[in-house]
Amino acid sequence: MPTFGAIFFIFGFATTFIVTMTAPVKAIFGLPEWGAQLLSSAFFITYPILSIPSGKLVAKIGYKWTVILGLILMGIGSLIFWPAAKLPSFGLFLFATFILAAGVVFLQVAANPYVTALGPESSASSRLNLTQALNSVATMVAPWIISVAIFKGLNEAAMGAKEYGFAAAERVPLPFIIMAIVVIAVAVILFTIKLPVLVNEKKAEGVKKSVWSYPHVILGAFAIFTYVGAEVGTAGLIVNYLKNSGGIDPEVASTYAAIYWGGAMIGRFFGAIMFSDIKSKTKKYSYVVAVLVLAFASGSFVTDWNATAGLTFAVIALVNFIIMQVGMGKAARTLAVFSLVAASLALVTTLTTGQVALWTIISIGLFNSIMFPNIFSLAVKDLDGEEMASASGIINSLVVGGAVIPPLMGAIADSVGYTWAFVLPVICYIYIFFYAVKGHQIRRD
Repeated sequence: MPTFGAIFFIFGFATTFIVTMTAPVKAIFGLPEWGAQLLSSAFFITYPILSIPSGKLVAKIGYKWTVILGLILMGIGSLIFWPAAKLPSFGLFLFATFILAAGVVFLQVAANPYVTALGPESSASSRLNLTQALNSVATMVAPWIISVAIFKGLNEAAMGAKEYGFAAAERVPLPFIIMAIVVIAVAVILFTIKLPVLVNEKKAEGVKKSVWSYPHVILGAFAIFTYVGAEVGTAGLIVNYLKNSGGIDPEVASTYAAIYWGGAMIGRFFGAIMFSDIKSKTKKYSYVVAVLVLAFASGSFVTDWNATAGLTFAVIALVNFIIMQVGMGKAARTLAVFSLVAASLALVTTLTTGQVALWTIISIGLFNSIMFPNIFSLAVKDLDGEEMASASGIINSLVVGGAVIPPLMGAIADSVGYTWAFVLPVICYIYIFFYAVKGHQIRRD
């Protein structure tokens, strides 16, 4: 489990780093918003192309070797960003993103069902929330690193757009070189570790089963499509939304993007606690207090020790935990409540401005938190080992929502303004509400 916690951290960092890179890429190449969001498209388009083949690869070579291959691809993709930034070449940026994302797909298709199957089905949602929380620690760190490593000290108004773009490009390679070193080192370490072999890694005898006939799997895959599209689209627009609508400097705006992703981290820790088998209320609520302290500390840290921002984040996190109690520790019920709240926050972001809109858009991250693990666990419920890898491939292929919805939101931002772009996530969250209430219960006759 610790090994796969590290894997979740790695692909969480890579995913968020690329999504947040849309802001510097827009500056480097002077792109419109929809054009900058193509970086997210290049990342998430790998999911429909490679998820199902990755599921078959898991069945053929096992989880361990699929993960090692994914780490190697991530390392290669990271290194390609060096020449892409030095030229600079947007086409090479997209190619590097695609190769890096291919590695992430391999990791994700192997990791999610492995963690799900490593214990009883009743606590599968808790295990996924815990590993996704580790993933979200990385997603909070990534925008902060972009703020420090790329935007810090740069002033577009003083430098001019062209010089600002070239200066940002000069700073891009170092974080990717470090990422390449880390993932290749982890691949080498993983090579030396012996992992448990699951039943679904063994070749099945007799008639092969098809998960395409299970409505709850297919509807769950579409729920993943809408969730990832809404989450990534919102994250990709935060920096430029705050810059254009709120007049906030990109360096500062990136720190708020970090809080947005930090919300996913905090919410998933809460989810891991609430969906766990911990019986002692004292122990459970002591963990909750620790998570609230983490919310205050992390919110303060990424905003350069702004205690007001940290306290605001902690208070919103407490509200998130209180609302989570309505779910009563049940995956479907909690997903329904959170999707309604997320839709409401996105709608308020559309209809307001200033500090209200700033904190409603940031707060969406907290209510995104349990969506992926809860949707995934509901979508693979009642499947046997043979079906699990295939279902994971189908579900992860619909992560392509992260390639489709962000450019659409970017196009809306370009044509009618940034605030109206958030109508699209409202629609996405309404579908997730349907899946939580009804869709996951639909079974074949």
